[in-house]
Amino acid sequence: MASLRPSSVKLSPFSAITNSFTGFHRNWLSLRAEKLGRVDNAWLRLSPSLKEKSVLRLDAWIISAGHAQELKSFKIQNMSISDGRVDFYDKMKQRFLSFKKHKYMGEVEHFKTLAEVQSPKFMVIACVDSRVCPSNILGFQPGEAFMVRNVANLVPPLENGPTETNAAVEFAVKTLQVQNIFVIGHSCCAGIQALMTMQGDENPSLIEKWVGNAKVAKLRTKEDANHLSFDQQCKHCEKESINCSLLNLLTYPWIEERVRKGTLSLLGGYYDFLSCTFEIWTLDFKESNAVSHGSKLSVKDRVFWC
Repeated sequence: MASLRPSSVKLSPFSAITNSFTGFHRNWLSLRAEKLGRVDNAWLRLSPSLKEKSVLRLDAWIISAGHAQELKSFKIQNMSISDGRVDFYDKMKQRFLSFKKHKYMGEVEHFKTLAEVQSPKFMVIACVDSRVCPSNILGFQPGEAFMVRNVANLVPPLENGPTETNAAVEFAVKTLQVQNIFVIGHSCCAGIQALMTMQGDENPSLIEKWVGNAKVAKLRTKEDANHLSFDQQCKHCEKESINCSLLNLLTYPWIEERVRKGTLSLLGGYYDFLSCTFEIWTLDFKESNAVSHGSKLSVKDRVFWC
């Protein structure tokens, strides 16, 4: 089939820029004037809709040409991000395969039993902070600890209504029948810092609403450590909030009953990742002067690991 000549094409010469694959000659600027003139006359005879389409195609080409380098630069800049993500996924894959080979396959019967039923002795309430994973710090193995993590490792009192945390606690105590509830706090807690800087805004953020569950800890910190620096006050409040959570646990009748009978223990723990030390204590129910969340906590068996 003979190739189309410019005089027979019923499109704008601009189409040659982007549509040479249709058979239009690429070197349209070198055509003789009379042939180009005939094409221009053809352009004038085009309907408005076809003209609009041709102009849009030219615009698209101009935009494409103008942004080609920018797009290339964007791809190069994001290549390292993409590669980093792929590298991390590959690390996770290798970690999983290592777990399967060295842990799972070495204890197949244990994991088969866990697949049928779990019987953890501990319920752990810890912070969501990525630096303080209880399984890494304390070596909890699969099946040993039923765990929930939230901002600042808080337990709201019963009167504050249902939350994910107290729902998990209810399941752990009533269904799994754990023997210990372990509230673990840590140093440099951003949630506690948010609590200590709250000004009572009319429209508090979600975080401020949540950490408000520990407002008693903040008040006690202001009473006991107001002479200290802000960082020292935060550290004081980090520990005080753990005790407040232990007392808040006693506002749930099914917890208070078990603690009173001695079938359930409430423990507090504090991990200082600046010095890599750990402090642990147990609520002394008999010595505590009340069971409401505003009462003063008495503890026993305080131990410091360093």
